[in-house]
Amino acid sequence: MLSRRRFSLSKPHPILFRMLMSSGSGSQVIQNMEEGHFPIHVNNVRSKLRELVGASTNWRDHVQAMNERKSLHTLLAKTQADLPPRKMKDSYIDVILPLGSQPEIREKYLNMQNTVRFGRILEDLDSLGVLICYTHTKNEATLRSPLSIVTALVDKIGLWKQHIHPDCDIKFTGNVSWVGKTSMEVKIHMLQLLDAIYSPVLDATFVMVARDPENKRPAFVNPLIAETPEEEKILKEGEKNKIRRLESSRASLLKVAPTADERNIIHNMFLNTLDSRTVSFRSRVLLPNSVWMQDTKLKGLEICHPQERNIFNRIFGGFLMRKAYELGWATAYSYGNSRPYVVAVDDIMFQKPVEIGSLLLLSSQVCYTEKNNIQVRVHSEVYDPDTRVHHTTNVFHFTFVIEKEIPDVVPKTYGESMLYLDGKRHFDSVMKENTT
Repeated sequence: MLSRRRFSLSKPHPILFRMLMSSGSGSQVIQNMEEGHFPIHVNNVRSKLRELVGASTNWRDHVQAMNERKSLHTLLAKTQADLPPRKMKDSYIDVILPLGSQPEIREKYLNMQNTVRFGRILEDLDSLGVLICYTHTKNEATLRSPLSIVTALVDKIGLWKQHIHPDCDIKFTGNVSWVGKTSMEVKIHMLQLLDAIYSPVLDATFVMVARDPENKRPAFVNPLIAETPEEEKILKEGEKNKIRRLESSRASLLKVAPTADERNIIHNMFLNTLDSRTVSFRSRVLLPNSVWMQDTKLKGLEICHPQERNIFNRIFGGFLMRKAYELGWATAYSYGNSRPYVVAVDDIMFQKPVEIGSLLLLSSQVCYTEKNNIQVRVHSEVYDPDTRVHHTTNVFHFTFVIEKEIPDVVPKTYGESMLYLDGKRHFDSVMKENTT
C-alpha cells in the first residue's frame, strides 16, 4: 500500500531540497538561480508565450499570424554548434498562483471538496514547461522566437501531499535540466505557503521538443552546461532518464511478448476464473470481491473549440491532460465508491496534435488494482465524422489511492490482460520510486 504520509515518485530535486532545507553557504546554488528573477503571475504565463511566438489573441487572425511565422525560418540555426550554450539558471522561472492573497482567482481552482482542482494544476504545469524552454532558447536580438516548442512527454509527476489547500499561495519553480539536440527536459516543483514557509507539494518532469516555425520539422536548441557538481549530477540524471525511456519503449507490450513471470500471472488469473463445474475454457466466473475489467469503463466526448487552443492554434496539451485526469478520477471514484487521491501521473506521450474542430473521444478504465490503490488508463483519440477514421492522440496513466480496500480488477480477454500487465508495470514503477 502506498504511504499516506508521503505521496512522491522520488526524493526532492537537489536544488529544491537545498532551497527548502539548507541555510548559509549550502543554499548558494538556489540563491544564484533566483538572482534577478522576479515571480510571474500565473495568469501572465500564456500572454508571455504569445509575445514570444507572436500569436494572436483573436481566433479570426490566427491564419495571418501563422503565415507571418513562416518568415522566421531564416532565424533557425543550421547546427546546434551555432547556438550559444546556456546555464540552468538562465531558464529558471518563478510563477506565483496567489490563491491566498488574491481570493478572486480561487473559484477557477476550487473543487466540490473545497480543495484545489488537480486538473487545473496540470494545465499550469504544461504552460510553464513551455515558457521555461522558450526562456532557455531566447535570443535577445530577435523579438519573436522562430521555434515552435511543444510538449512531447510528461515523464512523471509525483505528489508529496494528498491535500492542496485552496486558500494558500502556491509557487512553481522550474528550469531546463537536460538538453538533447532538439529536445529539452524540464524539472518543475510546486510549493505551497503554509505557516509562512513554502512546503513541497509535487515534482514534475516534462520533455519538450523544438520544431520549425510551422511546427513541421525538428529544430536545434541551445546546449546546456553545468556550473557546479550538483548541476553535473542533474545533467547525468537527465541522460539516464532518456535511456530509461528508450528501454521502456523497446519493452512495450505492443512490441514484445510479456515476460515469463507476467505470463504466469495472467495464466493463474485465467485458471482462477474457470468454472469448476464445467470442463471448458469458455466458462468464466468471478471470484468474490472482483470486477471484470470490461465493467470499469467510463467515456467522454469533447468538441474542440478555439477557446482551448494553444499558441500554435492546436488544442492546448494542458486542457487534454485536465480532461483526461478528471475522467480518470471519476473512474477511480466510481470503482472504489470512495474519494480517490492522485498519487502519480506518468508516461503521457503526445503522439498526435489535436486540431481545432476535432471530436475528441476519451475512454477510461481501471486496468490494475492492489489493496487500496487503483491504476487508471485513459485513451484519447480524435474522430473524423467525414472519413469515420479514428487516430490515437494520447494515452494517460494515473495512480490513485483511496481510504479503503477495493475489489480486484480481472481481465477477461487477451487484450485486457495486456492492459492489466501494462498497468501493473506503471504501478510497480511508482512503488519503486516511492520507496527509494
